[in-house]
Amino acid sequence: MQQVHKMQVSGSFCANICLRLSVLGSALRISGIASVATLSVLTSAAIIANKQAPLDISFDTLMQSAASLTGDAHTPVLREWEILLDKAHELSVGERLQAANHFFHRNVTYVEDIDNWDKSDYWATPLETLTRGKGDCEDYAIGKYVSLLHLGIPNARLRLIYVRAKIGGASSPISRPHMVLAYYETPQSEPLILDSLTRDIHPASERPDLLPVFSFNSDGLWVGNQRSSAASPTQRLSRWRDVIERMNTEGITWNKD
Repeated sequence: MQQVHKMQVSGSFCANICLRLSVLGSALRISGIASVATLSVLTSAAIIANKQAPLDISFDTLMQSAASLTGDAHTPVLREWEILLDKAHELSVGERLQAANHFFHRNVTYVEDIDNWDKSDYWATPLETLTRGKGDCEDYAIGKYVSLLHLGIPNARLRLIYVRAKIGGASSPISRPHMVLAYYETPQSEPLILDSLTRDIHPASERPDLLPVFSFNSDGLWVGNQRSSAASPTQRLSRWRDVIERMNTEGITWNKD
C-alpha cells in the first residue's frame, strides 16, 4: 500500500472546507495512488473494523460546559466544530486530516502556557482551547487527535508524539520539548506529521528537526521505536490522565474497553 507523502492547505481547499466541505482532490499531493477515492477505499476496512469509537462527543453538554466557563460568546466556534465533525465523515481520509488540521490552525492562536494559563505546562481540553482561541503544541495535537477519532480514523493509526524540536533547523544545537500528532496509514508506513508550527502536513522524513522521545494514544505508550506498548498512558502520564478526566466532565466521553 502506498502512502500520502505530503499535503498542503490550499486557499481553495480552506474556503470550501469551511463553507461546504466539498471533495477537492487538488488539495492533496498523492504518490502511487490513482485518486483520493482509492485512498479512502484502501483504508475503509480498518475503519469499519474499529466498531466502537474511542470517544463520544455530546455537543449539547459541551455548550453547557462552555456557558459555565465563559458564557455564550464562544458558542459559534463549537457549532462550527460540530458541523465540521458531522460533514467531514463524507470526506476521504486525507481530507479528514486536512479538515481537522486546518480547523485548529484557523481557530487557535499559538500562545505559550505561561502566558495562557499562568503555568509552565498545562494540557488543555479541546473545549478550553477553542473557547479561549489560544493554545500551545499539546493543545493543537490533542484537539486534532480528538477530532480525527470522532471522524472515524482508527486509534491505532494515530499517535501523539513527544519530541525535541531543533530550533532553527535540523543542524541546530538548540532544541526544546514539543508535541505533534502523527498519522500512520499502515503500521509500517512513514507517518504524516500534523504540527502546530506549520499548516502543512509533512511526512516525517521532511521533518529532520524533530527528534522523537516517546509516543502515546489512549491505548498505549511507546518509547523510541518500540512496536509494543510499554505502559498504560493514563497511569504513566498524569497530564494525559487529567485532560481525559476533564474532557469526560465537559462532554467528550472516553469509552472503556
